Amino acid sequence: MNTWHKGLTSERWGEMSLAEQMANVASEVGRTISWRNKGNTEYSRLAFERALELLTLTKTSFKKEESILKEISRVYEALADYFLGENKFGSSDELWEKYFAPFEYLAARERLE
Repeated sequence: MNTWHKGLTSERWGEMSLAEQMANVASEVGRTISWRNKGNTEYSRLAFERALELLTLTKTSFKKEESILKEISRVYEALADYFLGENKFGSSDELWEKYFAPFEYLAARERLE
């Protein structure tokens, strides 16, 4: 997998709240879904790689917080299963949109404060 966010260090990423981090992941997952639905598998794959990269940075940011680390690890696994695997968890586009919506809402509220 390529490094897509070359200027984004784990330190800089770690300065963001969990909501901001997950809202950024949500953007890439949304792009993954959108490009896949448009039939552009290459752009979908690239967006998905960026999403996984951001999730990896998020795991690094919260490595000392076990409950968050477990959740992020589960999200990583479930996304990989949905987009690359057999979808054993029964995910859907709508499920991922609903999962990420609260993070996007919180991040937007944080920007207003």
